[in-house]
Amino acid sequence: MRLALIGYGNVGRAFARLLEHKRSVYPNRIVAIHTARHGTAYDPKGLPVEPEFGPAAANIDEFLARARAEVAVEITSLNPASGEPAISHIRAAFARHMHVITANKGPIAFAHRALKDEARAAGVEFLYEATTMDGTPVYNLVRNNLPGVEILGFAGALNSTTKVILEAMRKGLSLEDGIAEAQRLGVTEADPWFDIEGWDSACKAAALANVLMGANVTPEQIERRGIGRLTPEKLAEIDASGKSVTLISRARKTPNGVKLRVRAEVLDKDDILAACRGTSNLLVLHTDLMGDLGVFTLKPGVDQTAYGLFSDLVEIARTI
Repeated sequence: MRLALIGYGNVGRAFARLLEHKRSVYPNRIVAIHTARHGTAYDPKGLPVEPEFGPAAANIDEFLARARAEVAVEITSLNPASGEPAISHIRAAFARHMHVITANKGPIAFAHRALKDEARAAGVEFLYEATTMDGTPVYNLVRNNLPGVEILGFAGALNSTTKVILEAMRKGLSLEDGIAEAQRLGVTEADPWFDIEGWDSACKAAALANVLMGANVTPEQIERRGIGRLTPEKLAEIDASGKSVTLISRARKTPNGVKLRVRAEVLDKDDILAACRGTSNLLVLHTDLMGDLGVFTLKPGVDQTAYGLFSDLVEIARTI
């Protein structure tokens, strides 16, 4: 299939490399890339991993019209306040009857229900496996492998930046030192305080609840308490008591709807959520038929996020 990429950072390049590696079996090609910083590139025969960018398209409509692609790949940076402009990018693709895959959690956190309805009306697919756990199967797991199962809630250690920062502070380093280490690893949001204050986790929690539990919530509706007030001294005191601190996202179904929260929780050290350190992520689904079911990923990076996009692309190819 022909792909048009909106955004081309580390994930986009990793995705392009993956497509090159798998081309003999999965003959997809990137025919257009649009970025705010570098400009726009087109080639109907397929662009290389490091394309030559020309002047930027005037707008997304112009870019998509010239791209003449079958699938739009939305991989711009997260806007944790509104999910824009990614939501508008996706709608522009639907208007041209293009399938959409995304690694941007903002549209799922802010407009999942509306976007799914719009995709259905346009007769196209809209998939987003890479948005929550760096490509680890979560949405595909539930959709394809848990028929008849109701998700009653979840608990997850889903933010890598805060885990890296907390590990640094447990060693006696400062919050700023922890931020620097997370930035060196390339896991922070553009503004690391989005991670520290729990906005990234709230976006992921909203996305999970919207998709898996039929909620219709946005991140600002989620109770949120990040790690910003913790100190190395406080963490040492907690550690001495045999406990540990992790930023946890939780959801549960109640008679009054889905309740969600993001909080730096004090956990027993043998709690499975406390065992998740560094850039690793863990999600436990609470279900009616399968009890508690967990998925995890160890030290994921951009290659795993790129695979999440790739798995969605393969899923679309199977359905058309």
